[in-house]
Amino acid sequence: MSERDRIVDQMKRAFEGDAWHGPAVREVLEGVTWKKAIAKPIPAVHSIFEIVLHMTAWEDIVRRRLLGETVSPTPAEDWPPVTDPDKAGWDRALEALEAGHMSLRKTAAGIDDEILDSSPVGKYSTRYILLHGIIQHSLYHAGQIAVLKKG
Repeated sequence: MSERDRIVDQMKRAFEGDAWHGPAVREVLEGVTWKKAIAKPIPAVHSIFEIVLHMTAWEDIVRRRLLGETVSPTPAEDWPPVTDPDKAGWDRALEALEAGHMSLRKTAAGIDDEILDSSPVGKYSTRYILLHGIIQHSLYHAGQIAVLKKG
């Protein structure tokens, strides 16, 4: 198995399940209603809804960087605001997260092992670091969601 295929497998496990550490992103989001998603059980902490929008943004930022685009997100792009705090908006947010992840995984699957250790645009981390970084980012936020879900 190529290194790229191992990374894509880890992306899939972190997002869909069968991860070594515990619940993956999709699993931790199961049963989260839109009302739970907008709640802020811990003052001054992002809501689950905000975290999902942030994760979606970074799936796209990393995908675009892998494709050679120079992306420097603004604060509003990094943490997009919840503009539609209702069931339909939550459903759209979950669909966008899923679509963004699948698009990133497709991009990752097209990267040859020979270029994993090089930067796509010479400015950011290597492709290897970007891909592992987005996996770590997803799992970090999955842990946050798990805690907020209990609140």
